[in-house]
Amino acid sequence: MVIGDGVLTPAISVLSAISGLRISDKTGSTNEKLSDGVVLLISCAILVGLFALQHYGTHKVAFLFAPIVVIWLISIFAIGLYNTIYWNPSILRAISPYYIVKFFRRTGKDGWISLGGVILSITGTEALFADLGHFTALSIRLAFAFVVYPCLVLQYMGQAAFLSKNPSAIQTSFYDSIPDPLFWPIFVIATLAAIVGSQAIITATFSIIKQCHSLGCFPRVKVVHTSSDIYGQIYIPEINWILMVLCLAITIGFHSTTLIGNAYGIACMAVMFITTWLMALVIVFVWQKSILLALVFLLFFWSIEGAYISASLTKFPQGGWVPIVLSVVVMLIMYVWHYGFCNKYNFDMQNKVSLRWLLDLGASLGIVRVPGIGLIYSELATGVPAIFSHFVTNLPAFHQVLVFVCVKSVPVPYVLQEERFLIGRVGPRSYRMYRCIIRYGYGDIRGDNCDFESQVIQSIAEFIQLEADDPECSSGSWSSDERMAVIGARAVQSSSSLMVIEQDESIAAMSTVSATIENLHSADEHDDEEIGMRRRVRFQVAERSGMDACVRDELMELIEAKEAGVAYIMGHSRIKARRSSSLLKKLGIDVGYSFLRKCCRGPAVALNIPHVSLVEVGMIYYV
Repeated sequence: MVIGDGVLTPAISVLSAISGLRISDKTGSTNEKLSDGVVLLISCAILVGLFALQHYGTHKVAFLFAPIVVIWLISIFAIGLYNTIYWNPSILRAISPYYIVKFFRRTGKDGWISLGGVILSITGTEALFADLGHFTALSIRLAFAFVVYPCLVLQYMGQAAFLSKNPSAIQTSFYDSIPDPLFWPIFVIATLAAIVGSQAIITATFSIIKQCHSLGCFPRVKVVHTSSDIYGQIYIPEINWILMVLCLAITIGFHSTTLIGNAYGIACMAVMFITTWLMALVIVFVWQKSILLALVFLLFFWSIEGAYISASLTKFPQGGWVPIVLSVVVMLIMYVWHYGFCNKYNFDMQNKVSLRWLLDLGASLGIVRVPGIGLIYSELATGVPAIFSHFVTNLPAFHQVLVFVCVKSVPVPYVLQEERFLIGRVGPRSYRMYRCIIRYGYGDIRGDNCDFESQVIQSIAEFIQLEADDPECSSGSWSSDERMAVIGARAVQSSSSLMVIEQDESIAAMSTVSATIENLHSADEHDDEEIGMRRRVRFQVAERSGMDACVRDELMELIEAKEAGVAYIMGHSRIKARRSSSLLKKLGIDVGYSFLRKCCRGPAVALNIPHVSLVEVGMIYYV
């Protein structure tokens, strides 16, 4: 629903702000300043410009957002105060709850239906704090209680005072209630405020999509971090253009703030309704309070929200169906992707290679061990993936050092740097096979890690030394099934087992690859630059007294393999439903999931793997 809100908010905000260009003049004549078509064209132009500028990031103009919002709130406060004093000061009595009781007593069912429009008086305020994680709870409470709420109440009170004397101006009461000398300044600041509110909800949509993707609930998309200083400033090109197309379709298709408002009201009330339910779960499971307290909280707020959402649903035929359809489509995409993702992972778990099979191959793994390091990417955090046996079966050569890399997104916002890497060994020491699990929270930024290979090498070196120092694995950081140790990023940078001895060297001086491979590298300037950055770091075993000879030999072999080159090995899989599967499952897997996989970014691109060093292993999964 919030993603659907990202479509509706720009449409209704910009269209309602620009509608000031076609209001009637103050004398009450019907001479309109601009036609509806021109207003619609201007609104669409502003929306296209808004979405087209997203790739620059909001940090370049974000310093203007707070002043715009503050000026906007002060402006509506002043106009509301003026209208209240000038037109009907007795409107202040409307604060009394007596009048809402009298209103419902006189209007009955019509008063209940009107709640679907009343809810629009508070929608949009959530856009002020769309990125709530960037503010403290106290600052949000103070801003709403002492700034936002008084300004809104006084503005609507002023409009009510104006309408009590000018009932014919109900369609354009806001702009009609503005004094003539202030019309254009208020129009400009209203348009800017609409853009700021739209920008906030667009950014929030990007954040939600990114977090869903991190948790395996959304297809892979390109996430661009537009600011190196401001945390969380991201841009997703695919989502941006989809939002723009949908937003323009809503604006052109409805071309009326009333119809868009019907859809907007249902979206906002559904978000509030579901959020209240989730808050009740937080009370029970996070705060560890009694279920009775959560039930009282739920019933109290649902009794209020239920009246509003039931009234909003009466507008379903008049545009209210839009957020429902958008939510169903987005939820269907998320469900199909998550279903296929989980089935693929379960297939990997059921078909992973047993350690006995690995031991039967012997130290040579039954093949020729060539110089270099092979980074084998897999979703498995334990065991050997099926792509490894498939690769070994079809190719009679493999790297002298193998590292099974698993990138995991854990359901917490951020993972501490000290807990980022989890390193272990696969098989006996002579096999030179390791496991590296890299953990990210759904809010963590995964930038282009130019020193990723160096971090992995240093982490493995720290694990080798740690394993030698504590052969019984009695430390609390070891796991029970495999000997795993937490190696923090800070520990990697201050590694005592390996020393960085040389930097800023050219590829030609360091790489042992042939001239042919170097020519292939130079064919792509961008990839060549990335590889150069990755291979500019060389290591040397630190001089430590009492270092075991086996440990030193293993570290030396690790360094030799690093200087020989690094290859990234990934599975290039196709997923199909079994013939015995139901028709619904075949549609979901063979049609839905396959279509999403073709449309989304490949895993190698999502993980920033250099193309010239990538080896893909083709496999078919039957789930």
